[in-house]
Amino acid sequence: MDMLIDFFQYPFAIRALLASSMVGLMCGVLGTFIVLRNMALIGDALSHAILPGVVVGFLVAGYSIIGFFAGSVIAGLIAAILITWIQRNVSTQEDAAIGIVFTSMFALGVMGISYLTHQQGVHLDLKDFLFGNVLGIGDQDLWLTFSVMTFTILCVAAFYRFLFITTFESVVAKTLGFSVGTIHYFLMLLLSFAVVASLQSVGVILVVAMLITPASTAYLLTQRLKNMIWISGAVGLLSAVLGLFVAVWLETTPGPAMTVMASLIYLLAVLFSPQKGLLSKMWRMQRKRLRIYREDILKQALRLYEKQALTFENLLEKMDANKAKLRWQLRKLVRMGLLQGQGNELILTESGLKAGYQLVRAHRLWETYLVEKVGLNQDQIHAEAEDLEHLLPEDFLEEVSKTLGNPARDPHGSPIPGPEMDSTFVLTDLQVDESARISFMQLDHWVRSQLWELELSPGEEVQVKHVLPEGIDILAEGRAFSIPSELALLIKIDRVGEKRL
Repeated sequence: MDMLIDFFQYPFAIRALLASSMVGLMCGVLGTFIVLRNMALIGDALSHAILPGVVVGFLVAGYSIIGFFAGSVIAGLIAAILITWIQRNVSTQEDAAIGIVFTSMFALGVMGISYLTHQQGVHLDLKDFLFGNVLGIGDQDLWLTFSVMTFTILCVAAFYRFLFITTFESVVAKTLGFSVGTIHYFLMLLLSFAVVASLQSVGVILVVAMLITPASTAYLLTQRLKNMIWISGAVGLLSAVLGLFVAVWLETTPGPAMTVMASLIYLLAVLFSPQKGLLSKMWRMQRKRLRIYREDILKQALRLYEKQALTFENLLEKMDANKAKLRWQLRKLVRMGLLQGQGNELILTESGLKAGYQLVRAHRLWETYLVEKVGLNQDQIHAEAEDLEHLLPEDFLEEVSKTLGNPARDPHGSPIPGPEMDSTFVLTDLQVDESARISFMQLDHWVRSQLWELELSPGEEVQVKHVLPEGIDILAEGRAFSIPSELALLIKIDRVGEKRL
């Protein structure tokens, strides 16, 4: 720390810090549009293609910052025009056109600088252009960087609407009369300015990292363009400052250190971004797997409940799972209000029954869809339906049901629960010759057990034949049943035509 404090007491160190900060901020802001337009390769091309401009600028104006700047900007624009012309008029792949132009111009620039360095009295160091020399920045360089940064940021602010629409909706922009080509070349001009202003700080090779990496970091952290611009600028600024501190501390080259810091911040975003980070994705996938596992538990619990055999041991056997994991998820289902349990005995709540039948409905609808619309046979549909029942939303499922004509039974002949399983009608509400279906949602376990003993299944259609004081006579699929009045008052039904089953 004392070494850093001592270092930044020198004027050249303050100039280096200011120049690095401005380059990081400028490249971060401009890099947002470079990344979103998939122009990373063009940024790389322009950063290398400016070297011939440096040579020409030196030949015309000598060792002049203004000469270097003018020559480099012109070389950058020539490279952009050549790339665009080749892409539009020659049968060459777009990335190949970029590679051809920038390697050719870079090679010319290297040859030119190599030639000049052999001339007497000429002091041009190629590695300063390639990797930067931020500690050698003078006042004139500092003012040039400040002017370019200010101009770039003001242009982004002034032409934000045009940059926005041409970036995301180029066809709409053309329809509205905007010149997409003009905006493209204007962005190339700003990019050339930024590359030239970054020569002394990070050099032509590493400037691409300062343009691309902060913007890529911001892309992982937000989905709004304005936020992305601010975040990218902040990351570029932070990378440049931290990189300079690290370079001083480790006594290494500042340009590469800034690039490494930008890459480290990007790596942190890759890991910890709330929406797009790897750890966040892993967490969501784990939560999704546990949700599917809980839904499978609920579905198996429903099957056992219908057979009056819902116990922990039976459920453990059906799930073929680790005992501790099953207990953990059962406690979660209890907290969700879907299940109740005392010791080994388990009871599905009203909400648990409804959720369980929604899963059954989804599974049987998807089996029906796979047979009727996809053409699979009955032996092929179970595994596919197992996946689909967990993944797609309820409103999509209702569209599937409508497409199938709201079927009552699946390909195996099992009844398909209806979308509304909270019937308020009971069997005694029916008149003679009126039909209904036994609801999947019954009042309690006792009613379900009585239906089980009568061999009446949820979803089964029944028709009233006689209403007597002591009970109701019904027909179900050709079989006659006599239901005592005290039981008929408790059996929930769904009226045919109102609540499908």
